[in-house]
Amino acid sequence: MIVCVAVVGHQNNPLYLQSFTDADDALKLHHIVHCSLDVIDERVNNPKKTGPTLNEAFLGLLYPSENYKAYGYLTNTKVKFIFVTTDLDVKDADVRNFFKRFHSAYVDAVSNPFHVPGKKITSKTFAERALSIFLFPFLGVGMVEPEVLNSYHETLNWKKPWCPFV
Repeated sequence: MIVCVAVVGHQNNPLYLQSFTDADDALKLHHIVHCSLDVIDERVNNPKKTGPTLNEAFLGLLYPSENYKAYGYLTNTKVKFIFVTTDLDVKDADVRNFFKRFHSAYVDAVSNPFHVPGKKITSKTFAERALSIFLFPFLGVGMVEPEVLNSYHETLNWKKPWCPFV
């Protein structure tokens, strides 16, 4: 299960951050995201060490811990996607598929003429599309029915994406 997802700009500014757990775990998950940013910077700045090549967007497993695993993805514009999961046996092919779908949702959100580049993503359409991807992260499912999203929002007491760094 995906418990946290983050979109981080090229200057390490948070553009979107959403956790799907209790408030107690949110701080721990944000710490994992920050540690993952350090790993991404290390892999990008030292490409000869272990890890994928620079021309590959999928960065793979960034930060394993006892209860969580963090995976990363780097776009051509140096925007970073990080997600944290509690599933400890996720296949790389499934994670790549998730990131491709999430990248597509991100591109649609920032292509909006009213979006200001480098600012937080506040699009309700992006949040709903992202949530549908999180509900079915490793399936080829498109948008989820609005009734399912509404019941899921009520279950989680979900509000707008929250970012503690701004």
